[in-house]
Amino acid sequence: MSAYLSNPLVWQESWDRQQEAFMPDREERFRAMLDAVAAVAGGKPPRVLDLAGGTGTISLRALARFPGAEVTVLDQDPVLLAIAGATLRERATIVDADLGDAGWRAKLPGGGEEGFDAVLTATALHWLPAERVATLYGEVREVLRPGGIFVNADHMPEDSLPTLSERLRDHARELREARYATGAATSWSDWWAAAAADEFLAPKAVERERIYPATRHSQEWTPPALWHVDALRVAGYTEAGVLWRGGTDAAVVGLR
Repeated sequence: MSAYLSNPLVWQESWDRQQEAFMPDREERFRAMLDAVAAVAGGKPPRVLDLAGGTGTISLRALARFPGAEVTVLDQDPVLLAIAGATLRERATIVDADLGDAGWRAKLPGGGEEGFDAVLTATALHWLPAERVATLYGEVREVLRPGGIFVNADHMPEDSLPTLSERLRDHARELREARYATGAATSWSDWWAAAAADEFLAPKAVERERIYPATRHSQEWTPPALWHVDALRVAGYTEAGVLWRGGTDAAVVGLR
């Protein structure tokens, strides 16, 4: 039995470090998202949906910030859900659902009818095609309570700065590759190789390969933040705009 299996927190930490190699300001965007949750929660423990939540990164931070929060993690990846379930245990509801299917809402606690204070997602929806993202924004709105918020943080370059954005991406890639070369960070591929070699996660990794095509990570779609803001407005949100920006990443927010 591996050390990772005996302590799921080690897997959580390794996921965080691997992700931070891509997004050094990752914690900053999470703070901005949770600040927005605090602003709409009115001092009460919020109901939060961690959409495409993976290992439950946002959920763990929401629970630390808002004791008593009611948190649901929704994802389809069996490896990441296994880590989320082992780490969060009874502190969160874990839902296995495909966001490519409009039926995902029926799998939420109570069918999502009670309404969440916030639906939060980070660096996940860029794997979906444009038309599905636009439709999903409307579906998310339906599971929010009036006055609730949806925040999507992802790769969203500033469309008025195409040359600088390209240089920023190149600079970030050079730094990331240097960290990989020195062993300061684990690469995406190495992290997944380690998961596939783990006694507990290996069957989950096989299941994951059946769910996701091998080409999935070459098909990401990253329009500028303005596209997302416009899509939120079309979906019926009363307000929509950019909540946070860091380089070529941003977080957009919609208020129901």
